Amino acid sequence: MPARKQYLSHLRNVSLFSGCTDRDLSKIAKAADEVNIPAGYTLADQGQTGREAFVIVDGSATVRRNGKKVAVLGPGAVVGELSLLDHGPRTATVTTRTDSRLYALGKATFLASVGAHPRAASEADRLVHERLPSPQATIAP
Repeated sequence: MPARKQYLSHLRNVSLFSGCTDRDLSKIAKAADEVNIPAGYTLADQGQTGREAFVIVDGSATVRRNGKKVAVLGPGAVVGELSLLDHGPRTATVTTRTDSRLYALGKATFLASVGAHPRAASEADRLVHERLPSPQATIAP
């Protein structure tokens, strides 16, 4: 499978982008950087300002909130999106468990990608309301 189709396939499996067309996914894929991260690397640090979001392509990551393990994420999961969506600090620390391949999207690119696609914006609003006790922002298309 050519690299472009792999990008689209991985992004299509992300709930946030599942309603996007192939054309929309192509734009998002062009804006993403593919990065290889070693095991033990901190992707997000609780309380810090978020500057990017990551889509896990291969590998896994552990999510800890207040030092307690709350989840293990694998391929298709998005890391770091909440602080970009609500403009607040990171709500958890996320560390790679294994060597991982990720797509990285900077804050401006991520927000533009979500805001430009009504289904992605709707899914983003749902995530913010589901995961945060009192969301501070709503994503507008």
